[in-house]
This record gives sequence, structure tokens and C-alpha cells, in this order.
Amino acid sequence: MTEIPEHLRKRAEEARKKAAEKSGAAGATSGGEPAADGGAEEPAQSEAASRIPAHLLERSRAARAGAGSGAGGGQESSTAVAATAPAGGVATAAPPIAAGPGGHTQRLLTVVKSGSIQDVRAEPVDKVHVWPHLLVVEFVAALVLTAFLLLFSIFVNAPLQALANVNKTPNPSKAPWYFLGLQELLTMFHPMVAGVTIPGIGLFGLIIAPYTDRNPSNKPEDRKFAIALMTMFMMFWAVLVIIGVFFRGPGFNFTFPWREGLFFDL
Repeated sequence: MTEIPEHLRKRAEEARKKAAEKSGAAGATSGGEPAADGGAEEPAQSEAASRIPAHLLERSRAARAGAGSGAGGGQESSTAVAATAPAGGVATAAPPIAAGPGGHTQRLLTVVKSGSIQDVRAEPVDKVHVWPHLLVVEFVAALVLTAFLLLFSIFVNAPLQALANVNKTPNPSKAPWYFLGLQELLTMFHPMVAGVTIPGIGLFGLIIAPYTDRNPSNKPEDRKFAIALMTMFMMFWAVLVIIGVFFRGPGFNFTFPWREGLFFDL
């Protein structure tokens, strides 16, 4: 046979002793006289005092005392029940219900902060799909711009000039306004620097701008770096175009438009 471990045997013996003691105490209580109130309440009070705070115990005692003093009829009914009990039995009365302030028997267990019962884990994101939200807006904007250009070309006369004469070069010879910035750079730097290096640096800076400023906010005060970069880029080319249009005369020399006039035709 398999031997029982020593610690399990000791635990079983202790359980048997406790069960025997409980059964003996129950038999003595049922067959003998009831124990005194003070002796029965002391262990219960000591056990309760170890678990319940002192101020709650005091409040409970005060409530019981008030209920006992104010309920004379209850005591009489309990006495009547004890008197009408059979001779061999023990009459027990139901303990009085502890009433709180105002006679209420309800107790407030806890205060729960108001809010949603269901916790929403997914947070709303300010994003929309490209189709149809973005593409529809861009298509409508393209239609509006096309209609504006059509009406502008109908009401504004913009005739073509005469054919170019290779024997008569106009002085000054200026590029269209959107290329005047590059033409202005050619008067200051080498063609490689003016036509390739500087425009390439500007375009590369605009390409990497979204990766250097990853702030998702749409407010201008939160996008100072991106706004400053684009402003400097636009102002740089705007100043070059203004100089080429208004301040360049014959020979593409620097001049003042209020002295010699404006040398530029659309």
C-alpha cells in the first residue's frame, strides 16, 4: 500500500479534532442551558472589532441603542413570544434592525464616478479616404478653374504678337514672368549654379519638408517650420520675378521704372 505523507496525516487529525469540538459544543448548547449574553457577545465583538473600523462600530452601537429605546412595542412582542414558547424549548427573538439617520435602513456602499459604462478603446482619428472625399473635391476645383479660364479668354483680349525677326532682336529680351527668376539668377551666377544647383536645392528642400515636420495639426501656430520654409521659398522667387519685370531695362541693366518706364510685355 502507498504510505500517507506525514503532513497530510497531521492535517487530517487536526481537522478531525476541530470537527469533534464543534459537534460537542453544538450538543452542549442544544441540551443545556443557553450561555450568558456577555460571554457570547465578547468573542463576536472581539472578532468584529478586528475587521470593522472603530467609528463604524460606534455608529452601529448608537443605532442599536436608539432602535431599542424607541421600539417599546418590539420588546413587548419579543417578551410575549418568549412567554408563549413551549417549556422545553428556548425562545429566540429576531435581532433589531439597525436604522440609520432619519430611520432609513439603506446603506451607501460606494460612490461610482459618473461616466460611460462601456470603455471605448478605439479613439476617433481625423482621417478620410482619398476616394471619394479628396478626389471629388479636386475634380470640382478643376472644373471651376477651367470654367474661369474659359470666361477669362472670352472677355479679355490677348492677341499674339508678330512673328519673331532674327535680324531684329528686341532689347531687352525677357523671358515669360514664370522664368524671369531663373533669368535673374543667370545675371548673378554661373549657368550651372543658376539653372541647376539653386533650383535643385529648392525642390529638394520642398520634397523633404513633409518628413522633417510631421506635425498632424492644421493650425498655423502649430506648423511654424513648414510655413516659414514655404514662405521663404515663395518670397525668394517672387523678389527675383519683381526685379526682372520692373527693374531691368535695355541690355538687361538695372533701372527704375518711374524714370525710364516699364520694359515688359505680357
